[in-house]
Amino acid sequence: MNAMFPLPAMAVDAATFADTLDGLDIGLYLVAADARLIHANAAGRAILIAHDILRETRGHLTACDGAANQTLQRLFAAPRPARETAVPMIGTDGQRYVAHALPLASETRLFADEACRASAALFVRKAALTIPPCSDVIGQVFRLTPTELRVLLAIVELGGVPEVAAAFGVAGSTIKTHLRRLFEKTGAARQADFVKLVAGYATPLRSAGDLR
Repeated sequence: MNAMFPLPAMAVDAATFADTLDGLDIGLYLVAADARLIHANAAGRAILIAHDILRETRGHLTACDGAANQTLQRLFAAPRPARETAVPMIGTDGQRYVAHALPLASETRLFADEACRASAALFVRKAALTIPPCSDVIGQVFRLTPTELRVLLAIVELGGVPEVAAAFGVAGSTIKTHLRRLFEKTGAARQADFVKLVAGYATPLRSAGDLR
């Protein structure tokens, strides 16, 4: 049937593009300036179904947390943001996420429909996602000791000095000492920056077992 009625080139390109996005382990959303949700990949739809940090309300993408939602709405509506912006978010179960809003050029058109024009791409992932495969790389790049690397990853996963100290069975002052060294070696200014750092080194591709 396709041989008799070939699909338009734009439709084929859009379908291929959507299939490619579904291969990402990161939730990805294409959003208009008014927060209208244009497209979500498979991982992004799973996040919306969970209704934990993001939701679709009358066709618009919103964050469950009020403060995070205000930040996202400003990013979507900004005419020309200077660069990518990271927004930390915490789910209702305490799981930490980081969302990266990437502005798209005003002339970018990802679909044939003139009305469906995305102003931003939003990438969302769990903070601790795929940490093991990238941990060695992070340690090498920033010349971290094994203990410093463990503290860095624990801060990302557990969220604070008291929690990490309790998990390691050491005093909070010991963790703070490691934190000072981590700040110096990585150039991070605050603990939240560690989430962005780790997410930046994690692979965005789904494992072969997930691509079914």
